Amino acid sequence: MYVRPAAAAAAAFLGFTLTLLGGTAASAATGPSVPSSPSGSGSGPRSGVPAGTAGTPGLPGPVVYAHRGASAYAPENTLAAIDLAMRLGFDWVENDVQRTKDGELVVVHDDTLARTTDVEQAFPDRKPWRVKDFTAAEIATLDAGSWFGEEFAGERVPTLRQYLARVDRNRQRLLLETKKPELYPGVEKQTLQVLDEAGWLDADHVKRRLVVQSFSADSVRIVHDLRPDLVTAFLGTPTVADLPKYARFTDRINPWHTTISADWVAAVHDLRGAHGKAMEVDTWIVDDAATARKVQGMGVDGIITNAPDVVRQAVLGAFAY
Repeated sequence: MYVRPAAAAAAAFLGFTLTLLGGTAASAATGPSVPSSPSGSGSGPRSGVPAGTAGTPGLPGPVVYAHRGASAYAPENTLAAIDLAMRLGFDWVENDVQRTKDGELVVVHDDTLARTTDVEQAFPDRKPWRVKDFTAAEIATLDAGSWFGEEFAGERVPTLRQYLARVDRNRQRLLLETKKPELYPGVEKQTLQVLDEAGWLDADHVKRRLVVQSFSADSVRIVHDLRPDLVTAFLGTPTVADLPKYARFTDRINPWHTTISADWVAAVHDLRGAHGKAMEVDTWIVDDAATARKVQGMGVDGIITNAPDVVRQAVLGAFAY
């Protein structure tokens, strides 16, 4: 579900948003300064997680999630992408977790390394360059930024531990996806172990800063069974008739935006999820203003986007924040 906006439009939106925030595109690309307080902390409970109100406290609107970081403007799933999301004022970031040959969890979307790294040049004889066929040390040598832009040359594929440390440093929140769990037996338990060791399963993180999602209903169910206190989400669009089955082990249904209607969203909201609260809908991937306003009108609770500033501007208005 990767969508990269046209470079010219993305640059225009980025420059506009950073101007409003008092920054510049150049300063955003070269590195963030940690804010004194979390942005978009919100005011009310949202399945145990305070609503980000489109990334701005006190203002109405869906919560905006930076998909793989601010991935319209920086290489996806890198530390640069989440740093840029932070500088743009977004505390919710989304990522993808897979496992290396030697058992390290890394943050990368595809189950191969070819699209977002220089693995074909670095290891020409290792086709098809699957994540699970490389050690963590080998992956750590790869350039995960040059494919996106020369200014990101040398960005690396972060381990989950490195990623969690940066999200914590930035005072951000995490929508974590167990990616293709069928390829990595036991990845749910391992992910929870890493989260625990990194301090992400304490009361503060569990209540306000962490959601675990997957396209695999079995994976979501496993996470719920292992940690019933965690907020979980299923990626997909079940039929209205099937929704009660999902409500037994998850709190949210996160569908592709082209597959939903206002009636479907209302049907999800009518159900109580695993924690006894109204179920919610966070839709993906929305990168343009018209679609953002459309799904907002359907009543979605959150919007997952590569271009979070574009979506925030659309749902709040250019000067709302």
